[in-house]
Amino acid sequence: MSSDDLPLMEVLYSNSSVLFISHRPLNYTGGEKTVYERCKDLPTVIIWYLGLQFINMFLGIPANLMVLWLIHKNKGDTSTSDIFILHLAVLDVLFCLIPPLELANIVFLTTSSTWYVLRFFYGMKDSSPLFLSCICLDRYMAVVHPITFTELKDRRHRAVLAFVVWLITLAYAAAKCIGNIVNFEKVFTAMILAAFAFMVFCNIAILWALRQSGPGRDEMHPVKKRAFKMVLIILAIIVFNYFPPVALFPFQHYFSPDVFSCYIHYVAFGLMDFSSSIQPMLYLSKEKPPCSLNCCSGSS
Repeated sequence: MSSDDLPLMEVLYSNSSVLFISHRPLNYTGGEKTVYERCKDLPTVIIWYLGLQFINMFLGIPANLMVLWLIHKNKGDTSTSDIFILHLAVLDVLFCLIPPLELANIVFLTTSSTWYVLRFFYGMKDSSPLFLSCICLDRYMAVVHPITFTELKDRRHRAVLAFVVWLITLAYAAAKCIGNIVNFEKVFTAMILAAFAFMVFCNIAILWALRQSGPGRDEMHPVKKRAFKMVLIILAIIVFNYFPPVALFPFQHYFSPDVFSCYIHYVAFGLMDFSSSIQPMLYLSKEKPPCSLNCCSGSS
């Protein structure tokens, strides 16, 4: 199975009277408590969240760099979705650089200045579903509308679309970095809900088309069977990464401020941010190793 079938995933957060639409509170001034001190009664989830972030750093960075290397190495035989996978890997590499600063801000620092940097990177991560949606759309067209897909396959509209997504991503991240735009959280809420619904629709449509494409009712071509299993896994990952915030954040007012900001918030973001490692690992799992077993054991 080719890397065409890699719509993979990663971020939702809704505003409240205490928290800004970000992974973290909006403002801190000198003399205030750190985030960890504010959540000292519920520290377990923050520790778990930071652990996932450092796994992202140590696993996600080399994995995404390997994805970039493989796409560059195989650029003569790339899939139509690889351009979006490449840009998504670049975005995830940048996001995976922030855990040390994030640890310092959560556990040690009370200054507000470094949160501007973090919010910019969080804004970039928030926009990653746009690239995922592009991948899902590309796969949807290839499977469900193959004639139209073939007619558009060799055109440069994918590069233009990737450029537009980067413009939206940087504009969104800059606006989030400022941190004082009224009702800005509604933009993110609409974006994440729309992207989630779109990705689920595309993947269910792909699964249905593959399931119905066999010569017999209960028979499917082996290649299409592998594609069916891969898309099923991808759909499960999408639900795993996005369902918690979609399900929990609309009901944030039913939770106490401490429980929401110190528990629900970190559970949802921890699961979604971990997609920065899941995405490249799934991609790499479908690629052939640089050296096959035959070449490694040729002397035997």
